[in-house]
Amino acid sequence: MPVASKTSKPQPGRRTALIGMLLGLVFAAGQALAASSATELARNSQAALQKLTASVPAAKALAKDAKAVLVFPKVTKAGLGIGGQYGEGALIQGGKAVGYYSTAGASYGLQAGAQTFGYAMFFMNDAALAQLGKNEGFEIGVGPSVVVMDEGMARTATTTTLKDDIYAFIFGQKGLMAGLGVQGNKITRIDPK
Repeated sequence: MPVASKTSKPQPGRRTALIGMLLGLVFAAGQALAASSATELARNSQAALQKLTASVPAAKALAKDAKAVLVFPKVTKAGLGIGGQYGEGALIQGGKAVGYYSTAGASYGLQAGAQTFGYAMFFMNDAALAQLGKNEGFEIGVGPSVVVMDEGMARTATTTTLKDDIYAFIFGQKGLMAGLGVQGNKITRIDPK
């Protein structure tokens, strides 16, 4: 019987199983950290939106014309080579939470560790907002155009230069963050407790 050397590579089946377990743990951890009630989720989402619009003039300007804003106040992202992220938020329309959604995504590449962030999506027209209501969910990057605003874009944007369907702001403890993306995330309607 041959003896495996220390330099042998893991078998593809083991690698796939390991990746599956890692993603399962990331999503399970994210769901465990999710808001416990609709009231709490609405309150946290509205507070995050108020903080964002108070600190980022472009977000404040967009909020005035947006049909609705989908806010995920806390998204947990973790990974080691393969990663995932999960969070829950509220759709705010006319100053009130009118629906609740989860965001989930997977990623791969050079990554290790865990982080939390939030993001808000400003839906600028009825057609874009209608995409959110589809039964199978909404995937960012498929359908209406989504522009992710970074610090530089947010500083120079005006309501006359902003003409896309959806604008997304990624934020955290210290304002806008660079290096994070929401492309490929799946957004699905949920019914919190």
